[in-house]
Amino acid sequence: MALDETLFEAEGSMEAAVEYFRNELRGVRTGRAHVGLVDHLHVEYYGSKTELRQMAAINTPSSDLIVIKPFDPSALKEIERAILASDIGLTPMSDGKIIRLGIPPLSGERRRHLTMQVKKMAEESRVTIRNARRDANKALDKMEKDKSEGVSEDDIKRGKDQVQKLTEQYEAKIAELLVDKEKEIENV
Repeated sequence: MALDETLFEAEGSMEAAVEYFRNELRGVRTGRAHVGLVDHLHVEYYGSKTELRQMAAINTPSSDLIVIKPFDPSALKEIERAILASDIGLTPMSDGKIIRLGIPPLSGERRRHLTMQVKKMAEESRVTIRNARRDANKALDKMEKDKSEGVSEDDIKRGKDQVQKLTEQYEAKIAELLVDKEKEIENV
């Protein structure tokens, strides 16, 4: 594997870790209504798991309410079951056509719990980034050991430096997302 390929693969893994963390943060309830709380939920629909966003129109008419209007009204009960089975902690209210989810304000204890949860998710993403760094460095070490493809020791050193810079860059992105989410949790 060429030096550029190794760096490209490492950067792709790191970017995927940041994107995964960003998507996970969308599902963290902060006391404000946001479609990201429910759009990723999987609903049992005609024998297969389907994402809620593919089955219903989801909107937030106010900061404390999520409204879900299924495209197929017969799926209403399955959507309710999926919401109740999820870990978002909201109880659906249905009128037979739409589902309303009231978002209660967060207590101080719940805010601390959410902050700890978000920090744990951030650390898991950092570990994924560091694992990508480790894998890239192993590949570079293997290239150096095998003296493959005319890659010099200077190229290997530059490659390792680039991997470290990528690691720092993507860890900074995780830290930025974490700080923003913590502020959002505290300021609701």
